[in-house]
Amino acid sequence: MGLLDGGSPLSWDETKKHADLIRATGVQQFLAIYERLRDRENDCLKWGDEIEFTVVHFDHEKKTAQLQLTKPSLLEKLQEAENANPGESPTAWRPEYGSFMLEATPGGPFGGATTDFNHIEENMKLRRKELNEMLGGTDRCMNITCFPRLGCPNFTNPSYGPKPTSSASHSAFFPDEAINPHPRFSTLTRNIRQRRGSKVAIHVPIYRDENTPMPFVEDLSAHDEETQQTAKPDHIYMDAMGFGMGMSCLQVTFQACSIAEGRMLYDQLAIICPIVLALSASTPIYRGLLSDRDCRWSVIEQSVDDRTLEERGLEPLSKHPYAIPRSRYGPVSCYLASGTYNDEVVLNREVYDTLRAAGIDHLLATHMAHLFIRDPLTLFSEQIHQDVKKESNHFENIQSTNWQSMRFKPPPPNSSIGWRVEFRPADLQLTPFQNAALVMFVVILTRTILSFNLNFYIPIAKVHENMRRAQTRNAVLDQKFYFRKEVATADGHTAASAADCAKPSEDEYEEMDIDTIINGKEGVFPGLIPLMDEYLRGVDMDVVTRCTVSRSFELIKKRASGELKTVARWMREFVAAHPDYQKDSVINERVNYDLLMACDRISSGEEKCRDLDGSL
Repeated sequence: MGLLDGGSPLSWDETKKHADLIRATGVQQFLAIYERLRDRENDCLKWGDEIEFTVVHFDHEKKTAQLQLTKPSLLEKLQEAENANPGESPTAWRPEYGSFMLEATPGGPFGGATTDFNHIEENMKLRRKELNEMLGGTDRCMNITCFPRLGCPNFTNPSYGPKPTSSASHSAFFPDEAINPHPRFSTLTRNIRQRRGSKVAIHVPIYRDENTPMPFVEDLSAHDEETQQTAKPDHIYMDAMGFGMGMSCLQVTFQACSIAEGRMLYDQLAIICPIVLALSASTPIYRGLLSDRDCRWSVIEQSVDDRTLEERGLEPLSKHPYAIPRSRYGPVSCYLASGTYNDEVVLNREVYDTLRAAGIDHLLATHMAHLFIRDPLTLFSEQIHQDVKKESNHFENIQSTNWQSMRFKPPPPNSSIGWRVEFRPADLQLTPFQNAALVMFVVILTRTILSFNLNFYIPIAKVHENMRRAQTRNAVLDQKFYFRKEVATADGHTAASAADCAKPSEDEYEEMDIDTIINGKEGVFPGLIPLMDEYLRGVDMDVVTRCTVSRSFELIKKRASGELKTVARWMREFVAAHPDYQKDSVINERVNYDLLMACDRISSGEEKCRDLDGSL
C-alpha cells in the first residue's frame, strides 16, 4: 500500500507545518527524475499483478467466521525465501492496511514472452498455497474483497472492541487492533480524521428486500452523538478508513517503453477502468448488511476523504485555498497524452508554474499540479529534509496518497525500472483462474492498443459517470456505459494525435452495454475481445498458450453476456437461498460462515461453481 517508511511519525499538527516544504521538495524530486529520464526509450515490456489476501478464522463448532489478526512474524516467515535469495523467489510478500491482510505479488515481473500467460494462475495458486501452509489450523487465506461482517461485534480474532474516543479513527465499529501495527497505517487513519475535522462518513444504499424495514434506520442509540447524527436512513453507515482500506483488490502494473507510451496507456486504460470494475464486481455486503452496490469503489472513496467542510463546498473558503470536488481516492481527473477531452481541474498554481518553467508540458504539469493540491498525510521526523536528486520520498508522499483508478509512476531514483502505469479498479475474484483471466485481459488489451493505435477517448466526465454506473447492482447486465464508436485511427496517427486533431462531438460515442463493448455488435462496435483476437492472430504463440488465453477470454466474454455471473451476483443469490436469511438485508453469523466456507471451497478448487466458471 504505497510508501512504507519507518521512523517516528508526526502528529497532524506537526505534519501540516511542513506541508509546503514536502510539496516543494516533492516537485523538485519529480523534476530531477524527469530531467534525467525523460528521453529514456526502448524499455522492454514488464508487468505484474498484485493481490491482497484476507486471513479468516473459522470456528467449525460454533459455525462462525472472524478476521484473524496476524502477527508481524507471519510476514517475516513469508519473506524468508525472498530475503535469502533476492530476485530468485517466485513470490514476494508485503504488509497491507489491515492486520488481517497480506499483499502478494510474483517474485519478479513477467515479460514480453507470450508463454508468461501460462504462469499467472500458477503463481497465484502458489501464493495462496504458501500463506495457507503458514497458517494451518482453522485459519484460511481468502480471495475476498470484503469480509461481509467487517465492523460487526466480535468480527476479529482475538476480539477487540472499538474505542470511539481514543482510537486513531474514533470509530464506533472498527478497533485499532485491526490496523497493521506499522506506524504509517495508524498515522494515516488519525491524520485523515484530524485534517477533515471529523470522522470519515461512509454511506452505502441498503438493498431493500421483502422484509427490510422501510425506511431502514439502524438503532445506534448506544453509540456517540456524532455516529447517531451522521448515519442516514436507508443507508449502511461506516466511519473509519479501515472499512475502505481493509478491503482487497487486484491490480496490474506495466512498464512502458517510454514516457510517451506510458502516458498514452494511462489515458486509454482509464476509459477501460469502469468496464473492468463492473466485470469484477464482488462486494455486495458491508458491515453485515446487504447493500444496493456491487463494488468496493465508493466505500474506499469515502473512507479516505480528508477534505474539510470548506473543501467539500459546505462552508465558504477562508482557511483553505481550494474547493475540491472529489476525495483523494477516485477515477482519474484528467488525461495525460491529449487534453482535448479534459475538463478543467483544480490546480496548485505554484506547482504548475514551477513545472512549466522547468520545461514540463501543459498536460503533465496539470496532472502533477492537480495531485499537489493535497496535503501530505504522513511524515516521519527523521525524513523531513531530503536530497532532491537521490531520493523521491516526498514526491511519493503526495503521489501514493492520490489513490486514482490509474496511477502514472515515474522511475524510482537509482533504479533500472522505467516509466510505469498501474491499473487499479478491479475487485478481487474468488479463484486464481478468475483473477488470472482479468490480468490477462488487461495485459493483452494494452498490446492491442499499442499495436493498432486504438483510440478510446471520450470526455473525461463520461468516464466519471461510467465509474458511478459500474458500482450499481448488476451493472454488467443492467447498465449502459459511454464508449467510443470508432476506435481505429488513421494511418500515421496515434490515439493522442488523432484526439488533438479532433473536434469533440457527441456523435463520437454512445451508450453501450458491456456485452457490446466486450463481445461486439454488428453495426455498433467491433468488441474489445474480437480486436484482441485479431491482434493475437499476428502473434507467434504455441498451442498451450493459445488454450490458456482462450479459456480466459471465454470467462470475460460469458461474464459480459450474462451467461456467467459476477461474484457479487453469485453472493447475493447464495444469501437469498440460505435458510437462515430472513429477507431483511441482514447477514447473520451463520449466513456469513456458510458463505465464506463456500468461497473457500471454490477458491481452493475443492468445489466447482458452474455459475461462476461454467465448464472452463
